[in-house]
Amino acid sequence: MKSVLRPLLVIFAVLSAVTGLAYPAAMTLLGKTVFAAQANGSLLEHNDKVVGSALIGQPFDAPQYFWGRPSATSPMPYNAQGSGGSNLGPLNPALMQAIKGRIEALKAAGTDVSQPVPVDLVTASASGLDPSISPAAAAYQVARVAQARGMTEATVETLVQQATRGRQFGVLGEPVVNVLQLNLALDAAMQR
Repeated sequence: MKSVLRPLLVIFAVLSAVTGLAYPAAMTLLGKTVFAAQANGSLLEHNDKVVGSALIGQPFDAPQYFWGRPSATSPMPYNAQGSGGSNLGPLNPALMQAIKGRIEALKAAGTDVSQPVPVDLVTASASGLDPSISPAAAAYQVARVAQARGMTEATVETLVQQATRGRQFGVLGEPVVNVLQLNLALDAAMQR
């Protein structure tokens, strides 16, 4: 029995050390040195203070800011611990009520809702944490933000274009605008 048990325990100890300690430690070290920003959460700083992450949306509801996709997380919006969609189907009356409420909030903030509202301004993403909106959703909000800030629409449009990230490798995904980065750029432009 000892002749069988001893090699099994040695193999177990070696594999546990390699896969449970050495490999995770090596990957953590590699991530922290080669991809430091990503390994630390892609944090964004403003005035030497962390204001959020480029990977997780934040709630903005003031008229002078661009608004992101609604969050479906609960009990609070953009809660990474509660990541997940609402699972409401397109015919669900609760989804229709939520969309109508979001359109009314856009209208109350001074957005011209006579034009078709981009879908990503009134529906949550699958994770409920999406930090980005489509360029169309950003363009839809330009007039409201420009008016609320006393800026020209051309200036705000330029900031939107600068904040727009194209397709990955030129072919994957769709162009997006990170809402937090755009709002930080707006604040910086107002300080100049």
